[in-house]
Amino acid sequence: MTSLNAVWPLFGLTLATPRLELRPIQDHEIPAAVAAARTGIHEPGRNPFSTPWTELPAEDLGPNMARWYWRCRAECTPEFWTLLLGIWHNSEFIGCQDVGAKDFATLKTVGTGSWLKQSAQGRGLGKEMRAAVALYAFDWLRAEVAESEAADWNAASLGVSRSLGYELNGTTRKAWGTKVETVQHVRLTPDSFKRPDWTLKVGGHEAAANFLNIS
Repeated sequence: MTSLNAVWPLFGLTLATPRLELRPIQDHEIPAAVAAARTGIHEPGRNPFSTPWTELPAEDLGPNMARWYWRCRAECTPEFWTLLLGIWHNSEFIGCQDVGAKDFATLKTVGTGSWLKQSAQGRGLGKEMRAAVALYAFDWLRAEVAESEAADWNAASLGVSRSLGYELNGTTRKAWGTKVETVQHVRLTPDSFKRPDWTLKVGGHEAAANFLNIS
């Protein structure tokens, strides 16, 4: 019988750090992602996401998350792709780290975003998972730039960026739910990247790269 990984090679991709495993979220893992998000990601009234999905009623959160995962898969092409990587720590789902690109063959630029449940915050795991996708982008995908952004008050996210060598790359005003926020853009290159002292272990790269037409 043909395996699911053969049909959708991205499901075979794994990134392993000293404490974490990152891999694309499959349907049977969506309930674990929803359960992690329901435990809380941020303080009330201090939403770090431009789309306030964490503020949805409990009964709407799961369907909304599932739609997003399915949408990202459905729209995944070599010209426009997003990898939604679940984060597992000691076999527990604790968050999500995404990495994606538009016109990667030309621009060699990726963007990232993430969330981590509150009980897992403050232990350096957010930095470790961002470092993992930066290593993967630069060393395996041969990206030349990695970009991210955060509301200018989001000291935790910007602190992670600063610690990894991201440089400030201008600000914009952006709709943030029903509010307007000043958004700080940051930019990382292989030269500015402050690499961790550990080695990223990668599985399933060749099939995933072929699927995305990345050579």
